[in-house]
Amino acid sequence: MNKLIVDETRPVTLVGGGDLGQDDLEWALSLAPFLVAADGGAGHALAQNHVPRAVIGDFDSISPDVAAQIPADQLFHLAEQDTTDFDKALRSIRAPLVLAVGFLGGRVDHQLAALNSLVQDQGPPCVLLGRHEVIFHLPPRIALPRAANETVSLFPLQAVTARSSGLEWPLEGLRMAPGGQIGTSNRALGPIAISVDGPGLLGMVPRRHLPALIRALLP
Repeated sequence: MNKLIVDETRPVTLVGGGDLGQDDLEWALSLAPFLVAADGGAGHALAQNHVPRAVIGDFDSISPDVAAQIPADQLFHLAEQDTTDFDKALRSIRAPLVLAVGFLGGRVDHQLAALNSLVQDQGPPCVLLGRHEVIFHLPPRIALPRAANETVSLFPLQAVTARSSGLEWPLEGLRMAPGGQIGTSNRALGPIAISVDGPGLLGMVPRRHLPALIRALLP
């Protein structure tokens, strides 16, 4: 288990080395102002004139030139190879919430690994910012203000039973599981509430709802 590296009272932006939209990092920092990089994500941060407060990973992706621009006491090398850098970083952060950018798009195996890390419940609530949507692991209950006819997708990475209000196709007692029933392309009728009986269900909503989602996930 990783030691605690970041202990922060504000939401944390975690930047990875994958695809990054033009304004993603600046938007994330406006909502989660403490910046941490996962390995090669430090290059994205420096390219936009931000020095991460901590860089966490096995350092197989960060270039020597980038590493040289970061104070040595802000570089945290975790050598084990059984987990991804995203996983290492999440386990090393204590904060109200992590907003992760640079982890969606690009290689599919990297995206799947990030989604798998989301449902492990091993760190703060985490939201992945993508080009079209934001992805999060559902807590036992969540309520969101939603405009009618907007897409709400749910995808299980573990077997889970869900209930809902405010969705066009209700989830009342629906048992979802990988390789079985899923819940993509549902639609909101208005404000929605979803409850689940355990971990494992991912939620996806349009990215413009990121601020409202953060408010709903903050403790």
